[in-house]
Amino acid sequence: MGSTYHKPVMLTECIDALNINPEGIYVDVTFGGGGHSLAILEHIKGGRLIAFDQDEDAKRQAEQITSRSFTFCQANFMYMKKYLKLNGVTQVNGILADLGISSHQIDSPERGFSTRFDGPLDMRMDQSAATNAADILNNYSEADLHKLLGMYGEIKNARTAAKLIVQQRVNKPFSRTEDLKHALQSIAPKGKEFKYFAQVFQALRIEVNTEMKALEDFLHQCGEVMATGGRLVVMSYHSLEDRMVKNFINKGKVFGEVEKDFFGNEIKPFEAVNRKPIEASEEEIKENNRARSAKLRIAEKVNSKD
Repeated sequence: MGSTYHKPVMLTECIDALNINPEGIYVDVTFGGGGHSLAILEHIKGGRLIAFDQDEDAKRQAEQITSRSFTFCQANFMYMKKYLKLNGVTQVNGILADLGISSHQIDSPERGFSTRFDGPLDMRMDQSAATNAADILNNYSEADLHKLLGMYGEIKNARTAAKLIVQQRVNKPFSRTEDLKHALQSIAPKGKEFKYFAQVFQALRIEVNTEMKALEDFLHQCGEVMATGGRLVVMSYHSLEDRMVKNFINKGKVFGEVEKDFFGNEIKPFEAVNRKPIEASEEEIKENNRARSAKLRIAEKVNSKD
């Protein structure tokens, strides 16, 4: 189990960063194929691991783990605090988040995450969710599509792309991934089509799964449930996520400047352990292309000043 389903990125670095106490309580909020969770469980003696994933396939993977220290919650990590409470946990010693999308999800054409295969424009991580990628393409206004593609896809010609999508859907509503690629083919930068479509797909995936809102809610909950000295370990794959994580660690919030108390002390729950993000080795990138864009940030919970 684990390796064929999804190769965990920077596994050793993540486990080292958690600084595991065998008696402690740990959380893996992105279970995926279970690679990180299995490695954490090897270090736990008497402690607990609680894992989260909203994906049905991930749940099936989790059912193969028989360890008594392990609890699986089929939920989005934005509900971490609530589910920890339901499992009798109010404080934890470490939280790991491997953001983005698992290679297993990408490699399943019927999920619609990949630019490589033709599949339905779905992109829901929670397959019981109401809105999929086709709904967004067919129903959002041109202005909303422009904003979405520019902000989450970081593409330069977002306005033109939005216009083309709206023109296209009048004749034939979007239903397949190839429909979308076909509609934007004429404006994709020559020689960089693959990257361009990946950014467009990323924008849709983020919107379908409300990933930015989920990440912001999750980060704030980390500050509330982490015991002093506990470690927050977050791996991100695009600049939007990395910026949010970096800001939260450095300023105690995802957007805006750090707040100070009456005495001028900064109000923020974590201190950065590594100033610069850790990146995968050349060797790992050769073996696992997904590691290429990964950035790992580590923070430690500091004593809150009352």
